[in-house]
Amino acid sequence: MTTISDKYLLGEIGWFPSLLGRYHFATLLLSWLLLQQCSVHVQTNSPVVQMTNQNFDQLTKAHELVIINFYADWCRFSQILTPIFQEAFNKVLQEFEPKRVLFARVDCETETDLSTKFHVSKYPTLKLVMNGKPMKKEYRGQRSVEALVNHVKTTLKDPVESLVTYSEYTTKVVEKKAAIVGYFNALPGAIPEYNIFRKVAIDLRDDCHFYWVTGEPTVVHLQGGKQFHVAFKPPRTKVGESDLEYPGSLSSYDELSSWATDKCIPLVREITFENAEELTEEGLPFLILFHHPDDKNSLDMYNNVIHKELYTESSSINFLTADGVKFAHPLHHLGKSQSDLPLIAIDSFRHMYLFPHFKELT
Repeated sequence: MTTISDKYLLGEIGWFPSLLGRYHFATLLLSWLLLQQCSVHVQTNSPVVQMTNQNFDQLTKAHELVIINFYADWCRFSQILTPIFQEAFNKVLQEFEPKRVLFARVDCETETDLSTKFHVSKYPTLKLVMNGKPMKKEYRGQRSVEALVNHVKTTLKDPVESLVTYSEYTTKVVEKKAAIVGYFNALPGAIPEYNIFRKVAIDLRDDCHFYWVTGEPTVVHLQGGKQFHVAFKPPRTKVGESDLEYPGSLSSYDELSSWATDKCIPLVREITFENAEELTEEGLPFLILFHHPDDKNSLDMYNNVIHKELYTESSSINFLTADGVKFAHPLHHLGKSQSDLPLIAIDSFRHMYLFPHFKELT
């Protein structure tokens, strides 16, 4: 995989104002022409769509899942992926209707707005758009036909689990991971509301479990002639938290999606070595509390202030906490150590700015 900076380090831009530079430019021009010939051949025989800033909305709204290959013609790894990407899409279309899945390509040299929008910094990068919304995780699996096809199958698999008996209900719903549980008097797929419930479940499959409950477990929740009851079950590690009932309409995707997103994705999240890159891909700067793992008071203060004062800024910044012992190395670069905890810093991805005094948080 080639980064944008590699483009210059590898000498793939002819910018020397000398004979060597002119020779380099001529070589590049010939290579470019050859690439264009290959490109014409590829596009003639492939269903992969060339995506631009102009057709982006139309294409992403017309398909349930869109996998986008952000590439650059000069990048050798982009060239290697091109035929694999095409073959994978051909195989996908043998199993799924064309309106469900689309494979598209974005030339990052010409479509700089799209490249910037998706925070592309290396080529090729594979991003996914589901139900018109960019998914948080880019594709990081093996770059093979089989792996890409399997990823499509996994992504399009129905994330809603159907529960009918009490034994299923009691063993699966009471768990550590948060869940959205719907109690209904109709089986999955029997009413149009199921499609909306499923669509929201696909969006949030990494953050919550989704259950469609029918039969005996619904008796308590559907008293008085109720047709449905949807509730958020917080993780059972949070002792004492009660379920939160959904107050809106099941016929509105936007309403259910907004409510479920607010419940499934906490306003303040913990950053770890495992999820750091994923959080970075969201493209928002970080506000991070570095704390000692035994210090719960600073966590509570931080959470309270964020929820009370900064809730409206959640679309422009990620509110995070970090174990200051595990993240000792970044603290060292800030000139701080464990003895200085707790600390708050803003990470703009270019610089880190320390908040002067934690006690002035409020």
